[in-house]
Amino acid sequence: MSLQLDVMVDVLKAAAEPSRLRILTLLTRGDLTVSDLTLILGQSQPRVSRHLKLLSEAQLIKRYQEGAWAYFRLADDNEFGSIIRETLQRLDESDPLIERDFDRLAQVKTQRQEQATAYFSSNAQSWDKIRRLHIAEGAVETALKDIVGDVPFQAMLDVGTGTGRLLELLSPLYVRGVGVDINRDMLMVARANLDQANIAHAQVRQGDVYALPVERESFDLVTIHQVLHFLDDPQAAIREAARSVRAGGRLLIVDFAPHMLEFLREDHAHLRLGFSDEQMTGWLREAGLEMVDIRELKQADEDAKALTVKLWLARDPRQLIS
Repeated sequence: MSLQLDVMVDVLKAAAEPSRLRILTLLTRGDLTVSDLTLILGQSQPRVSRHLKLLSEAQLIKRYQEGAWAYFRLADDNEFGSIIRETLQRLDESDPLIERDFDRLAQVKTQRQEQATAYFSSNAQSWDKIRRLHIAEGAVETALKDIVGDVPFQAMLDVGTGTGRLLELLSPLYVRGVGVDINRDMLMVARANLDQANIAHAQVRQGDVYALPVERESFDLVTIHQVLHFLDDPQAAIREAARSVRAGGRLLIVDFAPHMLEFLREDHAHLRLGFSDEQMTGWLREAGLEMVDIRELKQADEDAKALTVKLWLARDPRQLIS
């Protein structure tokens, strides 16, 4: 990795200011808003916004919108972000000012966790009712880890990330993780969960499953976990997710097998009552992917009212060119 002299000077100039260096250091711990940074740094919003503008212009950070809120993160898709990350690794985090910033960051994250807990608690009853109808979540997660394997990879995308659980579960495997969800409340829960698990190499963004706010052909693993049954056009969502899979990458879908539990449609917004292997295989093929593994998880007592969980793993058949 090399840069022209004038470009390198611009990069270093952008970072070589105490407040901006503090901002970059804070962003190594996760995405933050202007309000978060204003509170942590103890500076005015216009001043913080000015610093963020300069860092954005130098391509050291990225800005993304989530409703009325704007979040900022370290750049992870260019050489400028890589240089800054390497530089920040040499910063002494025991510096009193940095320690104070991290203490205030911890307070911000604690507040997030409290808000997330309140939201989750208010909705947990309906989720728990559905969860009791199928095999234990621990068994599903074990199957997930088994089908994905233990070989590390570069980038993961979780479509409809919800609480961010898959980003947390598979965090030892990827270098960069991205979760996308349309619901801002769920993104609040996901951020709090990732913070609590000390996972700084994953981020979540607000976005539509039919128009994902991510780079094309950039992910080694894309997951869609218990999302498709809420959608009116699951095939379109699969097609969109497949576009983000790089050559040789994989798409993993977890959802229900066909069932007749109509109350899920009436009471819990399920638009689809499960999917067959034939249906899923056809959709994946149409999206340019090849089915490579299908697994089934169901209750041992085979209760007629129990839901069967399916895992469908597909691969992009194109070969990486090295």
